[in-house]
Amino acid sequence: MDADHASGWEPVRYIRSRIANACDGCKARKVKCDGKLPCGFCVARQRSHMCHYSPQRRRRESQNQQKLPRSPPPSVRESRDRSNRGGSSVRSPTPTQTPASIAALRRVSSVAGKAVSSTAPSSPAVGNDCRPDRLLSPSSASASALHQPQESSVAEDETEVPREARLLCDAHGKLTFIGDCAPLSFFQSVRRLVTNRVGQNAFAPQTSRFSVLENAAARQSRRLPRDSRTPEVRPVDVASAVSAYFSTTASLVDLFDSSKLLDDLIIWANIEQKPDNVATTIHFLILAIGLQAGDDVLSQQYFEYARDLAYTDLSDSLGVETVQAFILVTVYMLCSCQINGAFLFFGIAARAAYSIGLHRTEVNARFGQEIHRQRDKLWKSLRVLDLFLSSSMGRPPATSDVDCTVPYRAVDADGNEVLDLLNASVQILLILECIILEIYSRKKISMQLTEGISIQLRDWSGRWLSRLKDVIAQPATRNEAQVTGACQVLSSYYYAVMLVSRPFLMYELCQRLADGSAASTRQALTSGRSKLADACIDAASLMVDPVLDLIERGVLKGKAPLLVSWLFSASLVLGVGLLGGFGRILEKYTRMSIQTMDHFAQSDAHARQYSLIAQSLLTTALEHLERQDLQERMRRTENSSQLFGLVAPDARSPLNKSPALPRDVDLHVRTVDPATARSRASLDRSLLQHQGLPSGPSPRLGEVDSVFLGLSDPMLHTPDTTYWDGIVGNDDDPNSALNLFPLLEAGGGIDLAHWL
Repeated sequence: MDADHASGWEPVRYIRSRIANACDGCKARKVKCDGKLPCGFCVARQRSHMCHYSPQRRRRESQNQQKLPRSPPPSVRESRDRSNRGGSSVRSPTPTQTPASIAALRRVSSVAGKAVSSTAPSSPAVGNDCRPDRLLSPSSASASALHQPQESSVAEDETEVPREARLLCDAHGKLTFIGDCAPLSFFQSVRRLVTNRVGQNAFAPQTSRFSVLENAAARQSRRLPRDSRTPEVRPVDVASAVSAYFSTTASLVDLFDSSKLLDDLIIWANIEQKPDNVATTIHFLILAIGLQAGDDVLSQQYFEYARDLAYTDLSDSLGVETVQAFILVTVYMLCSCQINGAFLFFGIAARAAYSIGLHRTEVNARFGQEIHRQRDKLWKSLRVLDLFLSSSMGRPPATSDVDCTVPYRAVDADGNEVLDLLNASVQILLILECIILEIYSRKKISMQLTEGISIQLRDWSGRWLSRLKDVIAQPATRNEAQVTGACQVLSSYYYAVMLVSRPFLMYELCQRLADGSAASTRQALTSGRSKLADACIDAASLMVDPVLDLIERGVLKGKAPLLVSWLFSASLVLGVGLLGGFGRILEKYTRMSIQTMDHFAQSDAHARQYSLIAQSLLTTALEHLERQDLQERMRRTENSSQLFGLVAPDARSPLNKSPALPRDVDLHVRTVDPATARSRASLDRSLLQHQGLPSGPSPRLGEVDSVFLGLSDPMLHTPDTTYWDGIVGNDDDPNSALNLFPLLEAGGGIDLAHWL
């Protein structure tokens, strides 16, 4: 009987049927999959549309890692262990984003989708290119980039994508999630790289002392609880407020007929007893947005009254006016630097839009031609605002094109695309969504994948770039709102180019700061990564130029949250480009970006903070380049002085007589007297000018000790990066990264008394 059991039952269990690959849902839940498409498990749970298959990973990667000359760093091994233990469960929500990326790729460019999918192995599912489950492990990514230059050409073209998602502290001491693609995450990458490779005191304390997440004024509401009094409306302010409203929301949202809105508001403003309905809510919100830059106190009163009224009217009876009201609340909170509040209120607008079917154009067509056009524009406005919020904060969008039939293009009788800023904006932001899903969900990317995105960008550029530049170049023939909207759409295009090429810029910057030799810089000019890095810098320069031109012409006068966010990223790109030796001309463009943010800083707290960060980065870059030039000049002087005896043997290196810095010197930020700091800074500057070096007159923002600018012996050699790693932590470990804002550096207890 035992023999029968051994010969009959054991082989059955051993050779039981197995499938070659399981779907992603079954992998995440660790259940048996039948290998069909859709599989039985997904069909039983009515999730057929979520059933996707990702290519299997090779199990021999660990054997290849043993051939490396040295083992990966401990933080890389820890990251690999974490991904092996919890990778499937953490990544399981990602398939909800896949249909959106498929629809966006299909709507923008089917050719690009084929180009992107051609770089991946074949799979039974469609659109798996956006799935992060296909990615290599962090250890293999780090090893291939750092320790295996002899890999194949495909592996040489792959570049790591910085994973910088963090819980950051806002102005009230609360933690907020910021994703990988957000400008604040890019700032964290730049800050960590500069403090580790250039100097620990690189950024001034003012740039990180206060949060850049929520800088709204800490003021109490001017309305009493249950105060039903309607604020006074002055009809004389309506015209200017409506004009400012259209300039602020141009290319961002298009909710009303511009030819009728002013007349409707003037009639409403002259009514003494205004009704408590949704129309009154919308009118007060329009005036609040228009008066933000001019009369902030009155604007806040209008907003608070309209917000409370919108809460009251929010019920099961939803309509187009409900969506319009909460979109306007979102725009107002964006302009007042309340990002998290805007993100929350937009969720109400998005769900209300789905409830009334705005995403289906055949449903919108049932209400007549005029209302059909208005509802379609309302959906496109939702998509633009949603994609801006999503990309600026690195969070998943609230809307998608999975079940959407609203067209994003309009052609005239001749078949040419109509100049519609809202269509141009939603098209470029759809490409931006594809970039986030295709690139920033991966551990590393290749230039083949980038080529698929570039096809979409070239197609958009061919249809819109020259037309938008014509609008900006001739502001006299257009109204202010059209010129502002064209500038914002053009800036979104340049930001998309920066976003797709930003990982390659960071890679080149790391290589140049690690090596620092001119030979390596000349050799890098021929590489594909360097070309993409140059494209990132060129896009940032091209973004800053027209914005500053319109500011000087007096066109850009009000709030512009989208421009401020994109300009911040552009200033960081230009600053690190200058730091990495991509050209001294970048100092000019960096100062131009600072000038633009200083203009918006008159009424935007975020722009003020971003400007301080950019100025500090510029100061650090100029000082780093001056040190490099001085060291190179001293090496040349030491060699040339031996020819004719220009310098006495005992005074050949007079600068070396200064005391050398000990290895255990404390280089933390020290508070010094401002007069002493200024005199020391001028002394360093005059010494550099005496050596014949150009002086970049950039303001020193941080009152920090400049001892690290001393020209002693240790500064003439390549710095020991392991010493800095011991101070600031290992870059590969996300838990040991520098905190963006030192509110959390007190051991978990947050005391805001000394910050306020």
